[in-house]
Amino acid sequence: MSVLVRQQAILRLVRDRALATQAELAEALREEGHDVVQTTISRDVHELGLVKVRAPSGRLVYAAPGADDADRKRAIGVAMRRYATGVERAGPLVVVVTPSGYASALAQAIDEGSHPGIAGTIAGDNTIFLAPREGTTAAALTDELREHLA
Repeated sequence: MSVLVRQQAILRLVRDRALATQAELAEALREEGHDVVQTTISRDVHELGLVKVRAPSGRLVYAAPGADDADRKRAIGVAMRRYATGVERAGPLVVVVTPSGYASALAQAIDEGSHPGIAGTIAGDNTIFLAPREGTTAAALTDELREHLA
């Protein structure tokens, strides 16, 4: 089968099913009659720009890029409500405060959420520094994240 047909099948599968690994994706393709190996799947995942998003079950699964931006933002909101106790602007950065021991879990959720306005996080024990992306101000990001705490 052609690359295009296989990649269209991949996009359909990740839209319709919660597939978390390349092995699961390969098995789903084989069930549909595609003869694939892991290296082919790896190349297709890269070429299609598939991303991992958090499914309602909490499991990270493949999705087409930009497919679930609302779901990713919602997941960040859930994590903020669960772990964050405060948010404030500090110059060009945003500081998020958590109870002791929770900063790493929240930073991971933020990173996995791929927020379009956040370039990255650095977590300590109870504090996270967020670096806004170019075009996003720390003030705007602070306001957005504070809404999750209300």
